[in-house]
Amino acid sequence: MDNSSGVGVLDKAVLVLNALEAGPASLAQLVQSTGLARPTAHRLAVALEHHRIVSRDTQGRFVLGPRLSELSAAAGEDRLLAVAAPVLVQLRDLTGESAQLYRRQGDERVCVAAAERASGLRDTVPVGAALPMTAGSAAQILLAWEEPDRLHRGLRGAKFTAATLASVRRRGWAHSVGEREQGVASVSAPIRGSGGKVIAAVSVSGPLERLTRTPGRLHAAAVVAAAERITEAMRRSS
Repeated sequence: MDNSSGVGVLDKAVLVLNALEAGPASLAQLVQSTGLARPTAHRLAVALEHHRIVSRDTQGRFVLGPRLSELSAAAGEDRLLAVAAPVLVQLRDLTGESAQLYRRQGDERVCVAAAERASGLRDTVPVGAALPMTAGSAAQILLAWEEPDRLHRGLRGAKFTAATLASVRRRGWAHSVGEREQGVASVSAPIRGSGGKVIAAVSVSGPLERLTRTPGRLHAAAVVAAAERITEAMRRSS
């Protein structure tokens, strides 16, 4: 067997996964593409299915399972946090405001990293905080480039409109003034993963007295540049 690790059962399981990378496969197709005996291929595929590494489609064929996506997302998250941390510090120092990194999780956005101001009036969003997808500039960013049906579902109950999101897509950044919390303003920009998909939003936020009612005029260029640096670093590390 090529690329043998010396652990036979693992090597055979990898053969099954490599075969499914090409698309759905019946048991007969798995046997043909892996060269494994039929009982062995069946036993491994069913065991992998138990752990959600393999699944079945509507025709009963074996396909790659949801656990692989979950593991991939976790690996990508670790890489994103490592890449973003120094950029958030630079953004905080450049703007003098707290900087955050948000990712979407279902109907919420979660602060996954932050660089806080050392003193003075702060808009503290603790890491791990879950905020609504219906208000705030980061929510606008995480929704603006979604598929049309998901975008329109996301607008239900939102404090921004489809026209707002069209403007966000056109200029490449979003701002909000008192949208999520009274007296707080923010500016956000998209971080993109493979294929240009928006995977996160980088933001600065602070009191209205400092950011004014047009926070984008003050900080959009810095926030967009930070998002582009993280996007480029993610691309290089992938």
